[in-house]
Formats: sequence, structure tokens, C-alpha cells
Amino acid sequence: MRVFLGSDHAGFELKEHLVSWLEANGHEAVDCGAFEYDAVDDYPPFVLRAAERTAAEPGTLGIVIGGSGNGEVIAANKVKGVRAALVWSEDTAALAREHNDANVISLGARQHDLASATRFVELFIETAYSKEPRHTRRIEMLGDYERTGKLPPLPRQT
Repeated sequence: MRVFLGSDHAGFELKEHLVSWLEANGHEAVDCGAFEYDAVDDYPPFVLRAAERTAAEPGTLGIVIGGSGNGEVIAANKVKGVRAALVWSEDTAALAREHNDANVISLGARQHDLASATRFVELFIETAYSKEPRHTRRIEMLGDYERTGKLPPLPRQT
């Protein structure tokens, strides 16, 4: 699996670890930066590159990392074709793929120890999308909105 990674200074150490971990586990890690630790760098240049590359290449995944993961998930979701999920537990890592077919995971490096964050990535990569009709319907609604800007109809009230 090809995986694009992007992080700022707060996620730099975790990103470096995950690049090595991914490669050791048979994946192709593509580092979109930061390429060196800079305590005052900004996350958008790195996160947007990782998200764009993920969206441009179907079948790949992305990992974006910051201190909390909040800004990074917001930035990644600005890229058309990205479904990024902020992950904070094993369940949210698996459900992001299983129910939402997320293609980008966002992690807060200051929120988790190395072992937990690595486990979240492992689950994210290993979990397949369920293809359940209710989840597909919801993802299609979001995709339609992304393409057209038109809100989905409200459900009928009984």
C-alpha cells in the first residue's frame, strides 16, 4: 500500500517513526514533509500535499499529523476527494475505514504514545470498507454535495 504522510513540527517525530514502520511492514511510505524539525513551521503546506496526492491516486491512503490532529483533519478535508478522519482510539481508526471509507487518517502526536498511534495506523490500513448500503448512501450524499454544493434532501417526517 502506498501511504502519503505530512506533518508539522509537532508531528515530526511520529511521522519519522511511521515512515520507518510502514516500510518495515511492506508499505511504500511517501514523505510529503516536514523534512526537518522546525519549531515554527506551519502544517498546511505538508498536510495539503499529502492529502492532494492521496486524492489523486485512488487506492492509496494518507496520514496527517500535528499536535492535536484537529487542524490537520480540517486542512485535509479541504481537498476534493479526501475523506479524512481524526482518530483517537482503536475503534475510531477501524470505523473510519469500515463505515466512512476514509482515505486519510489524522493523528495528534501530543495526544498518544508511539505504540498507540502506530496501532491506530495499523488498524486504519488493515480495515476494509464494509460497503454496507447505508454507509455507501451517506458517502454518496457527501460526494454529491462536494461536487454540486447542493444539500441532500431532508428525510420525510412521519
